[in-house]
Amino acid sequence: FVLDSGIVYPVPAGYPVSPNDEEYVLVNNKCQCVTVTSKFVPSQENPEEEVLERNIRIIVPLKARENISDPLSPLRTTFVYRLSELCKNCDPVEIELGGAIHQAQQGNSCEEPQTCYTYDRNQCYSSPVPLLYHGEVKEVPAALTPASCFAE
Repeated sequence: FVLDSGIVYPVPAGYPVSPNDEEYVLVNNKCQCVTVTSKFVPSQENPEEEVLERNIRIIVPLKARENISDPLSPLRTTFVYRLSELCKNCDPVEIELGGAIHQAQQGNSCEEPQTCYTYDRNQCYSSPVPLLYHGEVKEVPAALTPASCFAE
């Protein structure tokens, strides 16, 4: 993917890939397996000028299920990536208005649940499993991502 349209952009927000690197991570979405990075590179038309190059890395998880919490659900065959949704910033920030501090979100549609194509290791996923207990079968939740489900 090439997102550069020949426009020189301001210094990108994000965090550096490594301490000595000029490349910045703009999006690292573990839920949809997408990483977007950017860095300034010499322009092909004018080597004296720098342009912003963005790279999008998408890992398509093989054998991903439509419902990742249900191992018996059908395999996912469609993967949709919308850059505007990947880049939205839903982290609340504090701003001062009229002498009072307010919480504000920088993104739109933050209440809509995100579609996950694989397990987000920061989230707890579980699936009901049948358990035979004293001759009776009971459905109990089993953790699919134990490290995220149990406190250390």
